[in-house]
Amino acid sequence: MFQDLKGKTALVTGASGGLGLYFAGLLARHGVSVTLAARRKQALAEAVEKIRAAGGSALAVEMDVADSASVAAALAQAGTPFDILVNNAGVSGTSPALDLDEAGWDRVIDTNLKGAFVVGQAVAHGMQASGSSGAIVNIASILGHRVAGNVSAYAASKAGVIQLTKALALEWARYGIRVNALCPGYIETDINRDFFASEAGLQLVKRIPQRRLGWPDELAGALLLLASDAGSYITGSTIEVDGGHLVSSL
Repeated sequence: MFQDLKGKTALVTGASGGLGLYFAGLLARHGVSVTLAARRKQALAEAVEKIRAAGGSALAVEMDVADSASVAAALAQAGTPFDILVNNAGVSGTSPALDLDEAGWDRVIDTNLKGAFVVGQAVAHGMQASGSSGAIVNIASILGHRVAGNVSAYAASKAGVIQLTKALALEWARYGIRVNALCPGYIETDINRDFFASEAGLQLVKRIPQRRLGWPDELAGALLLLASDAGSYITGSTIEVDGGHLVSSL
């Protein structure tokens, strides 16, 4: 399984750290030539070196996903159509809705939702022009299905990503382009580790039916399924990897 990934090309956005870097490394370990995109140039260079040191093939391009000119320039620099896109770039931020200003709203929606569309459209054009099939995996969230306090913009953006995924899957199936969404629950990373060790974080973990956080490796099976021929008849779908969080009682 997943042997078909060897020799394919992939673009991973938001790949300078966190889950984006994990996804890029995962694909590289399965023989995919990976292009890592993000705004942090130095962090990107370090991420690429890490993948290359492990024997993978990787390239870095600087990209602002919400800026179509930046996306076009990055794709031109990469110089190749992609077989796989992992739309991972995203920002969060917490604020009561009554205190959230327009700039804060735009920052989240533009990156998480507009960015997923801008990059997805640009990569799909390349797939269509090359006449090859492709797989797009949008990284959404369980907060696209349910809500929590003080994350109105983030929850709205991820709900939008889920609906966008379905709309694009419908339109692009005729071109052999599959579009699906991966919805992680609470996954432990360097960014959130301190919070989940706090009293508030520990109380949140108690609400997860499995009573623990997930690990990046526990997203691997879903990501590889959606990116590879193993998922060739899956499009317009969402896969939740959340330890049962979405089915917990209200």
